[in-house]
Parts: sequence; structure tokens; C-alpha cells
Amino acid sequence: MVVLGSTGSIGTNTLDIAHKKGILIEALACGKNVSLLNEQIAKFHPKFVAIGEESLKSAVKHDKVFVGMEGILAMLEECKSSTVVNALVGFAGMLPSLKTQELGKTLCLANKESLVVGGKFLEISKIHAIDSEHFGLKFLIQNAKTPISRLIITASGGAFYDTPLTELGSVSAKDALRHPNWQMGAKITIDSASMANKLFEVIEAFWLYGTKNIDAVIERTSQIHALVEFIDGSTTAHISETDMRLAIAHAVLEGAISEQIVKPVNLLDLKPIKFAPIDTLKYPIFGLKEALLDNPNLGVVINAANEVGVYAFLEERARFSDISRVVLKSVEKFHSPNTPDTHALIEIDRSVRAYANELLH
Repeated sequence: MVVLGSTGSIGTNTLDIAHKKGILIEALACGKNVSLLNEQIAKFHPKFVAIGEESLKSAVKHDKVFVGMEGILAMLEECKSSTVVNALVGFAGMLPSLKTQELGKTLCLANKESLVVGGKFLEISKIHAIDSEHFGLKFLIQNAKTPISRLIITASGGAFYDTPLTELGSVSAKDALRHPNWQMGAKITIDSASMANKLFEVIEAFWLYGTKNIDAVIERTSQIHALVEFIDGSTTAHISETDMRLAIAHAVLEGAISEQIVKPVNLLDLKPIKFAPIDTLKYPIFGLKEALLDNPNLGVVINAANEVGVYAFLEERARFSDISRVVLKSVEKFHSPNTPDTHALIEIDRSVRAYANELLH
């Protein structure tokens, strides 16, 4: 197996499962966390590794080190493994997803942006999605015999659900990184706070399950991950512990699971469950849901602007409220993107980033 993004939360949990199942790791890739990468090299003895920057290459304790995006793509070509876990963050994950499928390898996808930006260029039926919401939907859909009327995913509301709208302009990155239920990387935690993450999951579900009848609701405890409404009026829900190893195991082991991955939910210990709508005044990015479902090409615009806004906020160059402002302004300007191929995607991504950076100056 190849693990891209090996030092993040999905990557480390994937390696934990691989270790327990005796799965050999042929290659590892990460951005900057050299110290953890070196620990993984010592434990898993990969044939190849990749690092994000040339300046870090000498610190990697391996004799076959690839560098940057070109390095990852070249490394994938060298690999003989049939399975690739793509847990890279952001737009950077799209080309490795395309390369994985081009090489005929199984793509276990945790990189949301691959579908958000380039869903129409991927072989959807061959993707094994790594996400608690989409795993929940798949679990509920796969044995359904009654026609489905609507898919529903849940959102925790993120760090600022109880924060008054008038105070969101002054919150800090440290505040935003306090997710109430999950331990995740910085980018996805900020996206959870702005609800960009839930918008992305809606368009992922559109690509994965081929329907626009998708919605999201707030469920603060993250005990219910997904629900499916059927045409007869019944609804099913997927409940599990807040542990990504369940979704990862079902993706990388291809459903061949005959033992416990996480402890079962104790129904008597469940916290009170209550659903609430997503307030688009507080979470304006999610207000783009219908526009994005009507025109999935907007995914590249929304993602690029969001990445610029999130990293500016993390670097204290922007306010939290600037993230949604930059995204909405970018959608206004680039409202009809033409994306006939991946080269066009890359050019639009570059143009949107330049415009979003201008908005922040």
C-alpha cells in the first residue's frame, strides 16, 4: 500500500491499521513533518518516500526520496502496490488521485478536494471514500431495496456554533482549532468551523452517489454521521464512535472485515440527539450548496478561494469572517468556470488564488 499524507490524522490511523493487519507499506509521502516521517520510515521500511520541499530532503532518513508534486507523481509510477491512500490536504491531492487511477490502482480517497474540484475527471465507481459521512451513506445505501428520496449528512457545527454572529470577526485561529468532537488537521478543522467542509461533503456525495437530493443538518454530538430517507417515508441512520479507523478500514480492506474495528456504541450512554438546520447567515459558505450542485464546475473556484482564506486566517493575516467573504466574492467573479480538462482546472485555480489574495490586501 502507498500512503500519501502519512503524517496527518488519516495517514497515521491508516498506518495503524496496516500494522495490525500486516499490510506492507511500499511508499510514504508527507508535506513537512520530517520527524514523524522518519519514525514511520524506521517502523514500516518503505521502498520510497516523498517530501514536500527540496530543503527538507537531506533531513529524511531514506536513500530514495522524491520531492514535491512532480516527485509524488513519479513515485506513484515507480510503485507496484495496487492500493493508494490519498490523505493529502487541499488542491494538491487532485493530480495524485488522477495519476493513481491512470495507473490502474485502487484509490482510497480522503482528499476531499479531488472530488470537489475534479470529480468529473475521476472514475467514481472505483473510488473507496474515506470519510465518516460518506462511509455512513454507503453503509445505509448498499443493501437498500426501497427507492431513496434523500441523503442527509450531519455537521457538528464546529468550534463556533455557540458563538454569536457579531463576535465571529474577532475569533482567533486557536479558538477555531478547538473542534468539539474530532481530532483533525488544522485545515479541515477550520473548514468545519466555517461549514466549508460540509459544503465539500455535499458535492462529494453528489459525485459518489449520483443525486442532487442531498442535505446537511447540525447534530452537535457527532454520534449520527449520515441518514437516508426512503420514498416510503422511512429513515435510517448510521451511528458509530467518532473514530475514523472505521471508515479507513472499510476503504483499505475493501469490506473484508470480520472483526471489531472500534468499540460498538453503548445505546444507554448516548448523549441526547437533536437536529438543527444550518444557518446560512452564520455559515454563508454553506449557502452556496444549491449553486454548487447546479454547477459542480464551481468547486475549483470555491476550493481555491477557501484555501487562500483559511491559510491567511491561520497565519493571522485575515479574520475568520474574511474566509467566507473571499469565497463569496470569488464565486461572484468566476461564476461560470469552463473546465474541459485538468489544465483548465489548474489555470482557474491559479487565477482564483491570485484574486483571493488581492481581496485580502
